[in-house]
Amino acid sequence: MKFSTRAERIEPFYVMEVAKAAQALAREVAGTREPMIFLNIGEPDFTAPPLVQEAAARAVHNGATQYTNALGLDALRERISGWYQSRFGVNVPARRIVVTAGASAALQLACLALIESGDEILMPDPSYPCNRHFVSAAEGKAVLLPTTAAERYQLSADKVRAAWNDKTRGVLLASPSNPTGTSIAPDELRRIHDVVRSHDGITMIDEIYLGLSYEEEFGNTALAIDDNIISINSFSKYFNMTGWRLGWMVVPEAMVPVVERLAQNLFICASTVSQHAALACFEAESIAEYERRRAEFKARRDFFIPALEKLGLAVPVKPDGAFYAWADCTQAAQRLGVTGGSWDFAFELMRRAHIAVTPGRDFGTFDPERFIRFSTANSMAQLEESVARLRTLLG
Repeated sequence: MKFSTRAERIEPFYVMEVAKAAQALAREVAGTREPMIFLNIGEPDFTAPPLVQEAAARAVHNGATQYTNALGLDALRERISGWYQSRFGVNVPARRIVVTAGASAALQLACLALIESGDEILMPDPSYPCNRHFVSAAEGKAVLLPTTAAERYQLSADKVRAAWNDKTRGVLLASPSNPTGTSIAPDELRRIHDVVRSHDGITMIDEIYLGLSYEEEFGNTALAIDDNIISINSFSKYFNMTGWRLGWMVVPEAMVPVVERLAQNLFICASTVSQHAALACFEAESIAEYERRRAEFKARRDFFIPALEKLGLAVPVKPDGAFYAWADCTQAAQRLGVTGGSWDFAFELMRRAHIAVTPGRDFGTFDPERFIRFSTANSMAQLEESVARLRTLLG
């Protein structure tokens, strides 16, 4: 069978390959003193809070399960608009909000609406792999620009300006970022957008972890800068609705009918039940619970990262959001006699400590063998047990 060159360009999602190996080993060690601990997948251990679950059940019971408008329920778009106003003090009209089948659908729609064959999109290295594959699927080319700890593993205006050429269409950023948990400083983001705008380009930004910001300096939306910025968001992370497959995007008003036409043909609409359930995310009781959980994620970060540092797993930049630790495993690998870099180190941790982590291979090509990503989207008890096992293994 002959497959498309488009499909062949999409690289494997290595975190899932690691997950399969971890699941297989987990079955072998289940019931032992050291069952597998999964610190490899970026999925909150919390699930949708009670009001959201009740709203979903009510939608099913009442038969509210038929297609919605491709742009999403008007009531949900209004609720999202209200959240931007109450949380960030930013006026985002509901008419610019498109509800999607997860942030993945939003990214696909944005790329298909804006990218022509051969267009180049600048992105930081490291960054979330699926984002660059959305660009590739739209016949564009993701250009990864190496970043450093001094830059918080984010692009700078100077790097964007230097890399821009006749094929460049724009930038795709993430703030906070996966895998580093770092955000772009607001002033730098404004400068980046100024460079993009001077070339009549597009600024797209993945803000799916924005609700899980822990530092006041970084916890605002890029939509405060300019209405022409395209923001991608999701109900998966802050709102703890991963499997519900619901997200949204905020686009310039002129782009709405274009995205609507694409969404009608590709998706029809996002899950109707999920949309009705998400209305309850914005009730005061639900927001209070989400904020309690955000404080718990911060507490996990504040425990886990210093513990890693003491074990020789340096985290060059303290994450200000999300639930990841991007750790340099060079010293720890040497202690274990591992010479194959982060990939082999990850499998050594899996085999000897029954801890699953994600090696750096997924996230870019600039020095990925130095780094592994820990996910702290797990209980404090599991994190404490992980530290104890790492201490035993690494000394």
